[in-house]
Parts: sequence; structure tokens; C-alpha cells
Amino acid sequence: MNRRIVFYVLGRIMIVTAALMIPSVVVALLYGEGWTGVYPFLVTISVMVLVGWVLSYRRPDDMTYYMKEGFAIVGLTWIVLSLTGALPYYISGRIPKFYDAFFETASGFTTTGASILPDIEALPHSLLFWRSFSLMIGGMGILVFALAVMPRTESKEVYVMRAEMPGPTFGKLRSKVRSTARVLYVIYIAMMLVLVILLLVGGMSLFDAFIHAFGTAGTGGFSSKAMSVAAYNSTYIEVVLGIAMLVFGTNFSLIYLILKGRAKEAFKSEELRWYLAIIAVAVVAISINLRNVYESVGILFRDVFFTVASVITTTGYAVVDFTYWPLFSRLVLLLLMFVGSMACSTAGGFKVSRVAIYCKMFIREIRCSINPNRVLPLRFEGKQLSKPILRQVTNYLILYAALFTTFTLVVAIDVNNFESAFSAVAATFNNIGPGLGLVGPAHNYSFLTPFSKVVLSFAMIMGRLEILPMIVLFSPSTWRKV
Repeated sequence: MNRRIVFYVLGRIMIVTAALMIPSVVVALLYGEGWTGVYPFLVTISVMVLVGWVLSYRRPDDMTYYMKEGFAIVGLTWIVLSLTGALPYYISGRIPKFYDAFFETASGFTTTGASILPDIEALPHSLLFWRSFSLMIGGMGILVFALAVMPRTESKEVYVMRAEMPGPTFGKLRSKVRSTARVLYVIYIAMMLVLVILLLVGGMSLFDAFIHAFGTAGTGGFSSKAMSVAAYNSTYIEVVLGIAMLVFGTNFSLIYLILKGRAKEAFKSEELRWYLAIIAVAVVAISINLRNVYESVGILFRDVFFTVASVITTTGYAVVDFTYWPLFSRLVLLLLMFVGSMACSTAGGFKVSRVAIYCKMFIREIRCSINPNRVLPLRFEGKQLSKPILRQVTNYLILYAALFTTFTLVVAIDVNNFESAFSAVAATFNNIGPGLGLVGPAHNYSFLTPFSKVVLSFAMIMGRLEILPMIVLFSPSTWRKV
């Protein structure tokens, strides 16, 4: 383990993140919050710059790092940034308990959108901005951003990017990793700005438009309103955000192809077809189940479409409290929480590509059991999947199931309700935010004990990084000198 390079990169990323807090200071000044609104951020920026400088002022002689260092950098970065990013809440006194501030910040950076705040609208504009801006930062990944803007360190940044980008495989858009990171962020920010304009057209204020654009782009779902998107009661806004959530849940490689004029090639994607099919089936199934609950077919379809888009993209915005929907509809939404969106998007969950591969593996096993002598290669996106990929996908399911069970048992100590305990873990581990029951859209996570909040905070980080970087980080063998 090259420890020096791990702490060196961590220090530089802390400085970059400190710079990203400056817009929150500007917001505090614009809204006349004075020293009370400014100093929590100035103190945090000073701490992060100082620690970052101490860690990175001297460039290591050996700048070589591999997958193990990449995983350690990613895991350590997300924990440290969640801890330091919590300081503005804590210093301002708006969230007086640090473990609550840590939960809120981890929820932001991991784009989960779960909250412990009972009164969101009581926060000053600067903290509301930082709360949602953390979704934007975490959406594409702070490390991907750092690769795009920091001076070059070594050609093996691919190990860092591979550890952070969600999905069973990682592919570069360009021949150079740094160029890929820049392309991803240009697409990401451009689409977010287009969404801001569309929301302004719908009657949102500029501040609210940015808040909801951050939440949609990062698929995190933090809102400036206690009632979330339902507060606007606007069909236009719900349709725009619903479509935008689905777009940001799409593989950014496909969006890049479309922008390059290769839309025909992009729409041939097998994962995209699975993604759209799952959405269509879910919308139809829930609509049929709720046909006697709604008097208006238009309102029914609007609520169902928005809710399905919000859940499958793990965004977490709400226009209706689906906790009171029939059991069948709630179970469909619960399944969507696990499915998630496409690989290399800003969303969480298993990812559609993994779900598709699991389905194909299941079908292949049935066919092989009928005729054991048949050799049936498993193909996805027109390519035969290698044994290492299949082993990786299978191992992820085993790790996921073991950790999910552990987290559920811990939360069950606090929550004496299976639906609430199970969905609380599903909603945090899959980076969705609102669950069912006591953690539904109309509720929050404030009632949990400090221990459960800390555990779920780490569940959010593990889910965002897809488990392995955190396991590598906490493995004693990782830190042994070779």
C-alpha cells in the first residue's frame, strides 16, 4: 500500500471541496444572512484547506498507485468529506448533534436524500443551498470532478474512477481518463442548467429552480419545501422533473453518443431497453392497481409516472405519500428501489445491467438443468460475458445480501415494524431516501437512535460506492506495508 499517495490525493480533494463551499458563502451574502450565515462555512473552509495542505503540501516521491490504493482513496474520501461537510450544520447550531449532521451530509454526498430534519424550511438559504449542492457534487462523484480539474498525477487515475463510477463495468468515453471525466462533467452541468431554465419557465424562483435541479441531476431529491415537489401542485413541473429524473438515470455514455449524433447506436443499447421496459411495466401495473383509488385518470397517471421515475432513479422526490397505496403498489415500488437505474448514471440501486444479467443467469441455469450437456454462453449488449465479469456480478449479490441483512437487524432494534425497518435499509443502502411506513415520504429518520443513524450513514456510503471500496478501506491487509 502506497500510503503517501492515498493521503496526498485525499488532501488535494479536500482543498477542491473547500473551494466548492464558496457558492454557499455567496448565497449567505446575497440573502443577507450576515456573519451568522457566513462564518460556519468560513470555519469549515479554513479547516479543510489547512488539513488538505498538511496532507498534500509535499508531493510523494513514488506516485504509483493501483486498484487497492484507488479503492482506499475513494472510500476514505467519501467518509472524510461527509464528516467535514457536516461542520456548517453543526457550527451554525441548526443541527446541534454531530451524528445527525453527519447523516444529513452523507445523505447529500451519496445522493440518497434521506433526512433527519423535521422542518426543512427553517434552514437559512445558505444551508439549504449547501444541502442540495452536495447532491450535485456527489452525483457524478467528487473524485471524477477532481480528476477533471486537478493537475495530472499519474496515468493510473482509472483505478480511482473505476472505484467510484457505479455499475458492473467501467468504460471510458475517451482514450484518456481525464478527458472522460471532463466530458462527463460538461454533459452533467449542461443538462442541469437546461433543467434550471425549464423550471424557471414553470414558475419556480431561481433559488428553488437550482435546488431542484441539483436534486434531480444528482438523483438525490433534497427539496427546499417540506412537501417536496407536491408543494408546487404543477403538472408542468412534475412532468419536467419526471422526465429529467429518467434522463439522469440513463447511462451517460449513451447520452454522449446521442450528443455526438449517434442516437441510433445509443438506442440499440440492451440495458436501455430493459430500463424503459421496467419503467413501463411498473407504471402500468401500479396504475391498474390504483384505478379505483383515483377519480381522474390524468391525475392517476401523473402521480404514478412521477413516483415510479423518482423511485427507480433513486431520486426520492414525492408528490404523493405512497405509504398509503395498496400493498401491491408498495411492493412494486420496493422492488424498484432495489433495481435502480442504469450503470454509469448518477442513480443508486443494483443497476439495471446487473438485474438483466441476473435474469439471464437464472434462465440459463433452468435451460442447463433441462439439458446439462448444452453450452449456453451468456451475452449482454451483444457481447459474451467473461467468467471474471460473471463472478464479479455474483459476488456483488452475495456481499449485498449479507450487508443488507446486517443493516436490517441493526435497524430492527430501533424500529419494531418490519416494513419500516426493511424499507429504511432499502432506501439508504440503495441511495433512495424515503422508504415506507415510518420513513415514508411524509416522515424522516430523526426518530432513530444515534447508533442506527451512524450505521445507516455508512450504509449510504457503501451503497453509493457499491460496497467494495469500503471493504478494502477497512481491511487490515490494505494498510500493511509491502
